[in-house]
Amino acid sequence: MSRTPSRGQLELQYLRNKKSAFEISRVFNCSEHKINYWIRKYGIQKRSISDAMYARHNPKGDPFKVKEAKTLKDAKLHGLGLGLYWGEGNKKNKNAVRLGNTNPRLIKKFIEFLVRVLGVDVKRLKFGLQIFSDMSESNILKYWLGELSKFKISRRQFFKVTVTPSRSIGNYREKSKYGVLTVNFCNTKLKKILDNMLPL
Repeated sequence: MSRTPSRGQLELQYLRNKKSAFEISRVFNCSEHKINYWIRKYGIQKRSISDAMYARHNPKGDPFKVKEAKTLKDAKLHGLGLGLYWGEGNKKNKNAVRLGNTNPRLIKKFIEFLVRVLGVDVKRLKFGLQIFSDMSESNILKYWLGELSKFKISRRQFFKVTVTPSRSIGNYREKSKYGVLTVNFCNTKLKKILDNMLPL
């Protein structure tokens, strides 16, 4: 038998628990149309399609937590991380925080920024690796996994390696003898937060 949800019940399920109208309709054994009717009737603001999709992909809430810098060390890391993102990060992508580089020290500092300052779960990071065709994929992967061992990054966190034709030997080739590693964290909300931190 269907039940009419109270305002409090709808606010709990829709706003706090981030359930969709369809999911709530199953709780109250009624149609999705009826739930949407009561959402409007109670004046509860509907989520946008993008917000609804975000809630569906993150049912436990944001997979990050931006932390306030309480020590000088954290403040320095905050500034360094923003500087790295501003100078080296991919800001065109609207759905992910990305930074690519050949320098392992730079990559590790950015990961530290993501984890310590932005509260990102290191297990949710993904990595892209681009190498030249005459490089050993297994050796390069082993190198980067070794460099990132302090973060306990696994091979499963790497996308398929991108291989490009070899170029003539030069300064760029020397700098990228271990390829270009890109750190990825897919989250539209954090991407917006990070972009808004930049002094643009």
